[in-house]
Amino acid sequence: MTATVVRAPGILYAGFMRDLFDWLLALVNGVNAAVFSAPVLIALLAVGALFTLWTRAGQLKALTHGVALITGRYDTGKGSGAISHFQAVSAALSATVGLGNIAGVALALEFGGPGAIFWMWVVGLAGMAIKMVEVTLTMLYRNTDDPDNPHGGAMWVARRGLPTLSARLTRPGAWIGGLFCVALITNALAANAVFQSWSVADTTRSYFGVPPLVTGGILAVVVGLVTLGGVKRIGAVAGWLVPGMAVLYVTAGLVVLALQADTLPGVLASIFRGAFSHTEGTGAFLGGGMAMAFIWGLKRALFSSEAGLGTAPIAHAAVKTSEPVSEGIVAGLEPLVDTLVVCTITALVILSTGIWQRDASLQLDPAPGWESTGSGAWTLADSAAPMDDQQTLNTGDRVFVIVNADAGERQRVFGEVRANDDRPVIDWQSVTADSSPELVDAGLYRDYTGATLTARAFDTAVPGLGQWLITLAIWLFAVSTMITWSYYGEQGVVYLAGDNWVAPYRLGFCAMVWLACAGWVDGARELDAVGVFGVALMLCINLPLTLLLAPRAIAAYRDYLARLRAGALR
Repeated sequence: MTATVVRAPGILYAGFMRDLFDWLLALVNGVNAAVFSAPVLIALLAVGALFTLWTRAGQLKALTHGVALITGRYDTGKGSGAISHFQAVSAALSATVGLGNIAGVALALEFGGPGAIFWMWVVGLAGMAIKMVEVTLTMLYRNTDDPDNPHGGAMWVARRGLPTLSARLTRPGAWIGGLFCVALITNALAANAVFQSWSVADTTRSYFGVPPLVTGGILAVVVGLVTLGGVKRIGAVAGWLVPGMAVLYVTAGLVVLALQADTLPGVLASIFRGAFSHTEGTGAFLGGGMAMAFIWGLKRALFSSEAGLGTAPIAHAAVKTSEPVSEGIVAGLEPLVDTLVVCTITALVILSTGIWQRDASLQLDPAPGWESTGSGAWTLADSAAPMDDQQTLNTGDRVFVIVNADAGERQRVFGEVRANDDRPVIDWQSVTADSSPELVDAGLYRDYTGATLTARAFDTAVPGLGQWLITLAIWLFAVSTMITWSYYGEQGVVYLAGDNWVAPYRLGFCAMVWLACAGWVDGARELDAVGVFGVALMLCINLPLTLLLAPRAIAAYRDYLARLRAGALR
């Protein structure tokens, strides 16, 4: 007799929704992989090179005249606007100088090796030229209907700039601007509100045992109090928060580098060598060739400086000036500070201390055997967690071992410590291989990733420094990033629905900050993937748009320089 299984409609519906969500997430991840592939990243680099030639190495003008504008040597503070050049740069930097400079660089080194840093530098230089052009365009086409509260960004460039090319582009321009805003709001809520707060809560819990919900509540209140004051309060807070934190972080990094000075020549040599050749896997590093270094270096520079995304122009649009090009030149300084200074300090600290390779301080004794789980999947047998007086593993800790799989390829196999009657054991994830993999050795590595890896690097040089510095840094950097990205999303809401929807959006943003710390880590990672999709969509809209209208920006730039040389600007 065969039993018939009848599923309740609710269960069928839940299963269908889960399958639909999984399909959409796979689609999002596929799009992300395509957009952030080598051809697209090379195109971004090519645009930066084109703008460098077009502006005749405008990066040099940013280093000289841009600094003069920020320090007030030229009086361009007339016309529409609400904040100064310095506050605009600080606000834009507050969105970029953040966890990416701490956690993102660590990831680039873990997967791309030292050579990734060289390509990060290259894209940072190209990003300076891209920022100059895209911010100049925003200043040319910003909405100043309310002189004390201007609106700008890629959405307004599309809406007002495209019709100058052809009247038939009026409606498409408005729709393109709307699509950019959808991507902007998606990234603000799904990636920045969620990922930033979750990362802060995770590190604070790891070091100090603070419950994530408490961290999330504090972050939500702080972000809410700042964003309620609008762009003026955001500019004022960013004006002291970002420079202060950046100086503290860079100073601490320089102290570590001074202590590790004897390793720096070898570190610099490995950066240039790894950029053009294969880096052998040692310790916890899996090894990688030029392609991996190139991809990860370009990714890091793109995410760090946001050059080409069209986000920083939103902050710059609020500056009080009658000279659009002046703000474009000032904006060229941002990739210099963000990528070429702060990211480089992080990279050199991690490389000079050797933490990116890690010593296997724990050993599996005896080494566990492999078990086949079918369909070409293998897993290590549950292992007793190694314990001694100095090194202990706690329930929930993540660890990994290095194995040689098919064709001798090095892979990481992750495990998680769980409680057991006698002593904790490690549950291992499976790995796919044609035959039984081989352990490289019995070394067991703690899964230090992102900000935690950077913190351990500082701790290696000065015990305790990473714990306090990185915790403080991620709190302040995350707060500054979230308040600026909240404003970016808010400007997207204003474009799509008007000022009446700003208050509900702000409440929703703060709610996402708190909910990200409610324990649904997997959900946070999935939403981060959705946020990356928003970044991909913004890049695909803004970069072609900037290329189409670049001649207008270049013409304005050359006119401005001609007047500057003639002494017409004071």
